[in-house]
Amino acid sequence: MMTTDDWRQPRRVPDARTRGPRTPIDPAKVGRSSVRRRARGMTHGEAVQALADAELDAHLDRRYETAANHSSRREAELAEWRRIGQLLAVTGGPYAPEGDAVVQEELVEDRRREEVEQQRRQEQQQIADRADELAALAGAGRLDRTVASRPGDEAARALLDDRDYHVAAVDDWLAHALATRSGHYADSDTRTAAATLLPAPVRARAALLAALARTGAPVIGDLEFVGRLAQADPDATTALAAWLDNAAAVKGGTS
Repeated sequence: MMTTDDWRQPRRVPDARTRGPRTPIDPAKVGRSSVRRRARGMTHGEAVQALADAELDAHLDRRYETAANHSSRREAELAEWRRIGQLLAVTGGPYAPEGDAVVQEELVEDRRREEVEQQRRQEQQQIADRADELAALAGAGRLDRTVASRPGDEAARALLDDRDYHVAAVDDWLAHALATRSGHYADSDTRTAAATLLPAPVRARAALLAALARTGAPVIGDLEFVGRLAQADPDATTALAAWLDNAAAVKGGTS
């Protein structure tokens, strides 16, 4: 039975390995692979005959083909038979994909793409794990300034949006880190990038916190009102931060 507190239970960020579109099947690539398997061991004459048979089949089947993927696979198969026939006209045969430079180059490229995709999946999983970590720390009341921000936290925060009610605590923590330039925000380029990676209320909150600190007034406690202002009107909050900075600069110039 659902209790009144069930809605407050944080929902785990979906595993990165289960998200995202699957790689679409390439009919042309499937067709070329099929031809290469059938051509293995063929001589030039056999490949020429196989091309003639494939062209005849294509002519007979065209009247029945309605799907675009059928047509693209058929054309790729015919083109591959022609290419293999031209190759065997020089080498004589038998055909072996292992000795086909075109095939080997494609395999190298496939491995490269797979490595890139594997790296992308690993990075997504690391971000998902970090999102879970931040949510757990926030839920335990331990997401404070002793926890250093690090690269990827902006993406982790984005995963929590609309999925975990602890996102407000994460926003507060990120705003303080940005305002104090702690963790990975010590790098100026990272702070600049945050302008496109963090929501406007978080950036506005950080700007006002930093401006208040620069006035010389003691900034004590969580200053919860700063968060409410930033959430209600990020533009006005940012404008207030700029006004405080200008006022401090004028005062410093006349003192």
